[in-house]
Amino acid sequence: MTATITLTEAAASRIRDILAREPGKAALRIAVNGGGCSGFQYDFQLADAAADDDLVIERAGVKALVDPVSQEFLDGAEIDFVDDLMGQSFRIRNPNATSSCGCGTSFSI
Repeated sequence: MTATITLTEAAASRIRDILAREPGKAALRIAVNGGGCSGFQYDFQLADAAADDDLVIERAGVKALVDPVSQEFLDGAEIDFVDDLMGQSFRIRNPNATSSCGCGTSFSI
């Protein structure tokens, strides 16, 4: 099974900006880890390259990577970048999450 995960134009643009300032980094890695106030939390890291089993999501010439375990939790999700009164951040609209914390970085299934 291959997960369906999308990047918005805003997320792709922000990833491009970040990678332009980080020589040698090729993509944004998005993962789901245990923890956070709701049970699971999103983790964002810069990556040098994709692993053989990563899902590679491309939009507007930039890449985001998701490991196989995280793909299950993120299937159907949309990765966005928001700049509002609360600040700037990547936001994940995840149809698998039954609840999330106020900051949007942790969720439960």
